[in-house]
Amino acid sequence: MSLGPAPVETLARARADLRMGVPVVLAEGTAGLLCMGAETLTPERLTDLRALGRPLMLTITARRAETLKARAYDGDIARLAVPGDADAGWVQAVADPADDLRTPMKGPFKCYRDSDAALHRAAISAVKSARMLPAVIGCDIDDPWGFAAQHGLTLLNLATTRDLLAETSPLHEIVHARVPLQVSEAGRLHIFRPEDGGEEHYAIEIGDPPRDAPVLSRLHSACFTGDLLGSLKCDCGPQLRAALAQMGAEGAGVLLYLNQEGRGIGLANKMRAYSLQDQGFDTVEANHRLGFEDDERDFRIGAAILREMGFGVVRLMTNNPAKVAMMQANGIDVAERVPLRVGKGKHNEAYLATKAAKSGHLL
Repeated sequence: MSLGPAPVETLARARADLRMGVPVVLAEGTAGLLCMGAETLTPERLTDLRALGRPLMLTITARRAETLKARAYDGDIARLAVPGDADAGWVQAVADPADDLRTPMKGPFKCYRDSDAALHRAAISAVKSARMLPAVIGCDIDDPWGFAAQHGLTLLNLATTRDLLAETSPLHEIVHARVPLQVSEAGRLHIFRPEDGGEEHYAIEIGDPPRDAPVLSRLHSACFTGDLLGSLKCDCGPQLRAALAQMGAEGAGVLLYLNQEGRGIGLANKMRAYSLQDQGFDTVEANHRLGFEDDERDFRIGAAILREMGFGVVRLMTNNPAKVAMMQANGIDVAERVPLRVGKGKHNEAYLATKAAKSGHLL
């Protein structure tokens, strides 16, 4: 019997530590990496890292490296040498593009290219999953197991966590209850919780849709600003309400409300992207400057929820062909794509045009 945490629980601890600014240790065999998120680095922690006497590296994604004109020798990531006189402000300025236009010349950078980058790549995946800026600072260490035990730090063994970082965590329904809605009094809310301690996701079921026929459905990514505040910068709120209204009118449907704010980068990073858009960048360019891909969402979550609810065929309400392809690839047949063209206005015309031109949305 063991009361210790399982690998998935250790990963949840590591995410919490990274968000709080506590270092974590990654290990693969005898190789080790001590790292922490660049955005939560403090001067005191930087001093502690330097006291180890090891060369410090700042790992960023290839997207961020492209903006900084740094060489991504490792393909999807770049490992930058941290100068001996660099302070925490320098680290965060390299990680965060907020002042790029004001101080564009942050290099030149010395980029590492020889040693194995697997631990650094996993560290980037970890901070991404914690909804932080995709940048980590750290150093290689010997005896990572002993080091983590000596300092009371969470250790991620890459042998057991590599797949966890890449896969979708299994989801389980924990409760459902009747919720009368404006669009239909026959509403029911289902709550799904992932095993990895991540955000819960929701399914709003309208009526009693049969499981042996195509169900009108929508995969709706959470949008705090659009869905709740009525933001005019996007079309999310109108899409949410239009989808529920059509399900209510037809008497049946299921809307999945997935907590993947800002195309999967989280609300804080979404606001960083909005600030960059105010500087003149479009939504895709803003994501790239932050170090993210165009879209970081995991639509496999939606397929998993639909399967658990007993649905295998959907009439999918979306303008995004990627959602259709992802459903098909994960065992959910899309009998029909139902367009959802609402919410266009003067504040989001450019945003919608970018989604059509760069992300393939059918608008």
